[in-house]
Amino acid sequence: MRVRAKKELGQHFLVDQNILRVIERLAELAPDDVVLEIGPGLGVLTRFLADRVALVHAVEVDHSLEPHLPARDNVKVHWGDALRLDLAALEPPARKVVANLPYNVATPIVVESLDGLPSVEFWCVMVQLEVADRFFARPRTKAYGAVSVLVQLAAERVGFHSVSREVFRPRPKVDSALVAFRRTRLPDNYTLVKRVVGAGFAHRRKTLPNSLALAGVATREAGEAALRALGRDAATRAEALAPAEFVALTEALA
Repeated sequence: MRVRAKKELGQHFLVDQNILRVIERLAELAPDDVVLEIGPGLGVLTRFLADRVALVHAVEVDHSLEPHLPARDNVKVHWGDALRLDLAALEPPARKVVANLPYNVATPIVVESLDGLPSVEFWCVMVQLEVADRFFARPRTKAYGAVSVLVQLAAERVGFHSVSREVFRPRPKVDSALVAFRRTRLPDNYTLVKRVVGAGFAHRRKTLPNSLALAGVATREAGEAALRALGRDAATRAEALAPAEFVALTEALA
């Protein structure tokens, strides 16, 4: 049965079996793994995972794809929006996220999973190339932003593989990549850091103290004092700070 991809859901179905071996290597799949797959689509990756791990939690919002998903004892299909479901309540809890993420929700899914899914220790996700580059971009580069800071505070990159557009149907208009990263340790004040990071990058053309003030996180004077405590000039912009400096900045503001 032919399935038409839904553009509004960011669907690009994985159809090339060869890329699965790359995923297997980057994801470091093991027989006892419990894997969370978001956006299983036609079930190509789902079946591959189910043959190699203990359990696959497959989260899908499009009920029309139900006939294509494998009916296996070690595959649990959860219907709904991954950003709205309580994925932390899945039993047994997922240890890895291995997925061809829908383009339109890839970034928020990854960012929210960093602190929202504490059981997850490892990610291997297919995303747009520019999104993959953004995850581990360096300060003062065009790609560096709030997402870069939050991901790098929680994880370290352990694998990367560029992916041809030909492995998907329909063929996307953008390049993609597989990126694998392993959890390190969240800062104790991560919730506050997340707020400061979001505020800092909310107005990229403004100085960090002004951006924090506009977001209502701190007064401009408090922001300037916190930057001075870090040995930074009051005119510093968010893109100049390394991830660890945002932790120190948050502590200085407190």
